[in-house]
Amino acid sequence: MPSVNIVNGRQIVVEQLDPGQRLARFLAKPFEQMRDHQELIQAVLRRELRARFQGSVGGWFWAVVAPLVAIGVYTFAFTTNLQLPLADTMGSHRVAYALFIFSGIVVFNFFSEMAYRSPMLLHEYAHYIKQTIFPSDMLAVIAMLRATAYTVISVVVMLIFQLAVSGKLQWTALLIPFVFPPLMAFLAGMAWFLCAVGAFTRDAGYLMINIVPLFMFATPVFYPHNSLSPPWDLLIYANALTGYIEVMRDIVLLGKLPNPLVIGWILVTSISTFYFGYWFFDRYRNVIVDVI
Repeated sequence: MPSVNIVNGRQIVVEQLDPGQRLARFLAKPFEQMRDHQELIQAVLRRELRARFQGSVGGWFWAVVAPLVAIGVYTFAFTTNLQLPLADTMGSHRVAYALFIFSGIVVFNFFSEMAYRSPMLLHEYAHYIKQTIFPSDMLAVIAMLRATAYTVISVVVMLIFQLAVSGKLQWTALLIPFVFPPLMAFLAGMAWFLCAVGAFTRDAGYLMINIVPLFMFATPVFYPHNSLSPPWDLLIYANALTGYIEVMRDIVLLGKLPNPLVIGWILVTSISTFYFGYWFFDRYRNVIVDVI
């Protein structure tokens, strides 16, 4: 039942919630925020997407050219003796390896864009946060949706390239839309955490600039995870991106259903990162306005 507190002669009703109700409210809060501010999210997202290529003649053409150039470079630049299981299905070992790398790069670039931008995101919108009632927690969602748009373009380019060189697509490619929600949730949680840390110190941004390029080599972008000797072939899953890259390769290139254990691990890391990141940001939400 609600309790009534007297503050400066005024009655203030304080709602009393049991632990289960508080947990349910916390779990629903980020989604309620997205629902309540969906028009603002759409407006800022449209502005950010337009601003990406503002002033250029090619416009969104460059969003397609970038992954095309990348996959072309990988095709002509990389040769390897790795025995990749997808080489037989693609008909060319060189093309198979190029697609193998590109499928990992797609996921890693999604992560890296969020990692680079998140620590400085609140500083970008400091004027709006300080001068208006701006939902600062929604900036991470907007940044994630912006990065998602470019990642989707890269995935489409990859599928078109695969179809062009092999004449077919794996039926499991239909499962790609199911990979994005947990990956987006994972990156949103990471962004909330980095936004909050970055509000207190700009060192977080400099740290990301230095460690993200090195982190690529601790992620199975250029090599299959199962090429590692035990116990590293399992320990590499401590890097949450490993599972997403493996699932992407399974359904796009190999045409097989992902390992259920990998799917389970993805869901665990996604949900836990999403809510930990939001909890951390929400805890310091009121302080952030004063420090940015």
